[in-house]
Amino acid sequence: MTVVFSISEYDYMADALVPVGSFQRGAIERNVFPDGEHYLRIASQVLDEHAVIIGGTISDGAMLVLYDLACAVVENGASTLTLIVPWYGYATMDRASKSGEAVTAKNRARIFSSIPAAKLGNQILLLDLHSEGIPHYFEGSLHPVHVYARPVIESLARELAGRDFILGSTDAGRAKWVESLAISLAVPAAFVYKRRHGPEETEVTAVSTRLSGENVVIYDDMIRTGGSLLNAAHAYRESGAGKLFAIATHGEFAGDAFSRIRKSGLFDAIACTDSHPRANTFRSEGLIIKSVAELFVPFLR
Repeated sequence: MTVVFSISEYDYMADALVPVGSFQRGAIERNVFPDGEHYLRIASQVLDEHAVIIGGTISDGAMLVLYDLACAVVENGASTLTLIVPWYGYATMDRASKSGEAVTAKNRARIFSSIPAAKLGNQILLLDLHSEGIPHYFEGSLHPVHVYARPVIESLARELAGRDFILGSTDAGRAKWVESLAISLAVPAAFVYKRRHGPEETEVTAVSTRLSGENVVIYDDMIRTGGSLLNAAHAYRESGAGKLFAIATHGEFAGDAFSRIRKSGLFDAIACTDSHPRANTFRSEGLIIKSVAELFVPFLR
């Protein structure tokens, strides 16, 4: 039997996954002591069962809860342990570009790798990672699996823009992935080239093609502050684009990012998956959200 647990922020995804895979929902007792320390207890039977825990590393605190739950599941005799991490935080910090920088994506992988091994092994499912190299940071008996959200992204693109549109990227760094997606969708691709001036500031320097009223679906793996997306949208508009649509796998929308994107008036629709729980808070404001729960089912027992 497969028992599905989750950190509190991802209860919605566990609830969506259980009926899709005919799994059992696991129970957790939680409490917070006056000094801020957390109490966790696995309240469902996991001895010799297949245990699944869903929890993105949306904060350092969330990651520690996920780690504690995983250790508790193994120590209570689970046959296998599968971690589903739809949002892998610090994914952009995958290498040191300056001397002395912490490669935080690698450090987080080391923490996950230190979880004790279940009787028949551990695996971690990671969704649309910003860097293809991140799975190689996991060590020991933890088996990483890079799950791709392409079926959900393609479905969103068709629903928003129909069959005739141009698939655009927010920068040349995503060009290879966007080109592959465009080939799969049988549509043309376009790219913008940008120069980064800081963590939140970028400048578009060129667009790969001139447009004549074609609709453009701009895809990026994640939307955080929205700066790159807005700059790209302005560039496509100035190059002659018709309607603009924005799609991302991960909708983090830090601060007032979603409000700024929506109020820009550039987009006919903005869509993402539910890989990051913050996206759900903007559903009532017009954000289109698709579940990714079913993408993980083929990797579960």
